[in-house]
Amino acid sequence: MSTYGFYRFAAVTPRVRVADVSYNVAELAAGMKDAVQEGAQVVVFPELCLTGYTCGDLFYQPCLQQAALRGLQQFAAQTSPLGSPIAVVSLPLVVNDGLYNVAAVVQAGRVMGLVPKTVLPNYREFYEKRQFRAAGDLPVREVELPGIGTVPIGTDLLFGDGEELVLGIEICEDLWSVIPPSSRLCLQGARVILNPSASNELAGKAAYRRSLVAQQSGRCLAGYVFSSVGVGESTQDVVYSGHALIADNGRLVAENQRFGRERSMIMADLDLARLGNARMSESSYHENALPTEWKPCRHVRLSPLPDTCDLRHALIPARPFLPQKAVRSARCEDILNIQASGLARRMEHTAAKTLVIGVSGGLDSSLALLVCARACKILGKGPECILAITMPGFGTTGRTYSNAVDMIRHIGATFKEVNIREACLLHFKDLGFNPELRTTTYENVQARERTKILMNHANMTGGLVVGTGDLSEIALGWSTYNGDHMSMYAVNCSIPKTLIRCLISHVAAQSSPELAATLQDIIDTPVSPELLPPADDGSMEQKTEDILGPYDIHDFFLYHFIKYGAPPEKLRALALKAFAGEYDEELINRTLHTFIRRFFTQQFKRSCIPDGPKVGTIALSPRGDWRMPSDAWATEWMRGI
Repeated sequence: MSTYGFYRFAAVTPRVRVADVSYNVAELAAGMKDAVQEGAQVVVFPELCLTGYTCGDLFYQPCLQQAALRGLQQFAAQTSPLGSPIAVVSLPLVVNDGLYNVAAVVQAGRVMGLVPKTVLPNYREFYEKRQFRAAGDLPVREVELPGIGTVPIGTDLLFGDGEELVLGIEICEDLWSVIPPSSRLCLQGARVILNPSASNELAGKAAYRRSLVAQQSGRCLAGYVFSSVGVGESTQDVVYSGHALIADNGRLVAENQRFGRERSMIMADLDLARLGNARMSESSYHENALPTEWKPCRHVRLSPLPDTCDLRHALIPARPFLPQKAVRSARCEDILNIQASGLARRMEHTAAKTLVIGVSGGLDSSLALLVCARACKILGKGPECILAITMPGFGTTGRTYSNAVDMIRHIGATFKEVNIREACLLHFKDLGFNPELRTTTYENVQARERTKILMNHANMTGGLVVGTGDLSEIALGWSTYNGDHMSMYAVNCSIPKTLIRCLISHVAAQSSPELAATLQDIIDTPVSPELLPPADDGSMEQKTEDILGPYDIHDFFLYHFIKYGAPPEKLRALALKAFAGEYDEELINRTLHTFIRRFFTQQFKRSCIPDGPKVGTIALSPRGDWRMPSDAWATEWMRGI
């Protein structure tokens, strides 16, 4: 098994001489050697790379056909000392007096299988049907190759190592067809599609090619490795750019510089275990029944691959919940509109006259207040129907208090202040509790007092209590049961802490200078429940991330744990890669221990959380997204830490 399910793929664009097989074999072998030295386990070369793609009627020549077969033998022999890494090279092959455009899978000096091209272009500058026959015309399931032996051939071949690695092959135009062969191959288990291609360049075609590769990888929940012929091909009518692409479940993770004059190589470490888990848990992948005319694929067993994948070429964003910068503004607008539209509809349905919200001056309540204002705008109501209540307690600092007051004023909401200190002291007396003891009771009395105030004000004003707790807190159970844990509609319930900062920054960029300054200071303020008294100088004593660990790391763990079922040892390895130079190993280990422990022990809080809008693929609602017994033990997960 490869490292945590990761395998390293390479797409190599060699410098090919048309019809010069000897030269091409040497170039391909050198490219294979370079890729393997970089740890590549699977290497894809372009279409008809042994001969060149643009040989035209020279493909009819027995001299070239026999040279191509010798070239395949020579490539296998020259790369045999490299061990078990896999290569895909292509050649013209005569079968029963028909000529086929085939891709050969080579491993450890052996030709493991041949895959013919399914769809032959026959338009404008491409006339492959003049020389080649389509895979559907192939009359056999195996061929005897001189000096090589009997080799399986067909479009129904899957190549795998018995672990996560299952490879399927389609060739160039196959991807452009209405139902690409890769769809069939992936439905039968292929997790990565390899495409040796000869895609010419036209103005604007590269963008379409990128989109096509990325979309097919996303549609099939697969990796996709695309390697196309380069500028060394004949320029008689068209020019080739040597475009190489690697995609992973809908996103491009590697791309070369087109029109290079020398051999180029791109690499990516693809997480095939993650792809398998995604197919189990988050899509309708298994609902796509195979048409009856599709025969089951044949599996070609490959030798185990060397475990050379060190994640160096893995794309592992440290903050996976954050939208990419190119689409960040639009994505933030989508999220805010989902939150606000859900709240507006709930307000309409319940005929609520007000939205009641506790505003602390922290991240969560600030975002919730912004969402409330947007919901009122959707309904054509003024912000004054928002009852924004500040409830200073024993731990409230001047910074958060002034930010809360300023924000309420800038939004235009109705302001009310209820100091909870006296009520809490009275309740301590009723309980017989010594307030000098800074225990959970000391903290939770304050949280429940605030919730009581909000709920009762909602009754008085015919309103809804808007919850402020976020996804990160829900995952960790960092809330007071029946305190801030409870509301009538929780607008932040699927927004992790790292994304909340991003959303507030987005709103700040569109706001007046005064509101923007307040929002920026809220973003810069350390996260704290402010339930313990501040220091003598008035500064914040209680900082959540000093207790739990950084939310950046917790959100990273949450993403990979929920979305892809990553086990603890893999979570740790991914985090070490993603946060290299930012957080040290000891902190990552400690935070992982906290995450696993709290995620399991705090499920009882998630089992009864309020309604709220889902904005991304990860949410923890017990009604739809996450079903987990409250009494589950973390024993097996803790073993992996």
